[in-house]
Amino acid sequence: MRYAYKGDRLKPLRAFCQAVRLGSVSRAAEALFLSQPAVTLQLQALERDMGARLLERSGRRLVMTREGEALYELARPLVEGFEGLDTAFREQLRGLDAGELHVAAGSSTILYLLPEIVAAFRAAQPGVRLNLHNVTGAGGLELLRSDAVDLAVGSMLDVPADLDYAPVARFEPMLITPPDHPLARKKDLDLHDLSPYGLILPPQRLTTYRMVDLVFQRNRVPYTVALEVGGWEVIKQYVAMGLGISIVTAICLTEADRNRLASRSLAAWFPERTYGVVVRKGKYLSPQARAFTELIRPDLFVRTGYDATGHSER
Repeated sequence: MRYAYKGDRLKPLRAFCQAVRLGSVSRAAEALFLSQPAVTLQLQALERDMGARLLERSGRRLVMTREGEALYELARPLVEGFEGLDTAFREQLRGLDAGELHVAAGSSTILYLLPEIVAAFRAAQPGVRLNLHNVTGAGGLELLRSDAVDLAVGSMLDVPADLDYAPVARFEPMLITPPDHPLARKKDLDLHDLSPYGLILPPQRLTTYRMVDLVFQRNRVPYTVALEVGGWEVIKQYVAMGLGISIVTAICLTEADRNRLASRSLAAWFPERTYGVVVRKGKYLSPQARAFTELIRPDLFVRTGYDATGHSER
């Protein structure tokens, strides 16, 4: 009986992965079009075969044990690869002449980092429909986890355990002021010098605001926020109008800003911001997704250990 079960291990592994992803046996059963008792039996059989407890209840949700986490790390790519086999086969035959690619990115990434990459991708793959989803960082991660997008491009400070992040570019933190501002002419700049002037920052929920607050708090330097507004272009415009000063990432500064803004590095106090590619751990990327990341950095898969022969389940 034990030997016969091993010949059909995919079903209990699918049940296990769905239970982990959805947090309950009942939801896993609905997703698999099975009865709840059938899924329960599959999970029990899997635990017997592995000789370990894989799931336990925490409130209303099922959570993985340490052994469950180890198995999930191994099982998810196998299950997703098998379920996406038919799509992978069709796209392998079709190659890159057709299909879709969904990429999540924030406004600054779409505006400053991706234009040349998008132009090169469109020239190289004219038959592929590229969909850029303009979302904040949290929104992009939600789309990744639900497989609504193939990958995300943006900046991350903390990388969740279920995601892989490959940084590809680094940008300095910069103080921007009007050209005639006292801080623009000050020879030696200290963090305390910013205190008398109101800051124009993105909304509090975004990473930039949280980072600015953290640095000032750690250095015990008081600061004031004159205005919260979304979008680097809006912030630059308001700074140029003399409504305040700001701390931005160098990615947003262009040649056109030289005449209307003064900028200087704040790298002595604020960390660099990296921008890179984010994928769901264990996800098989489509040929279209791999072609896109190759334009960002050719050695991306090699350096992050992604499976370059893999495929998205899309």
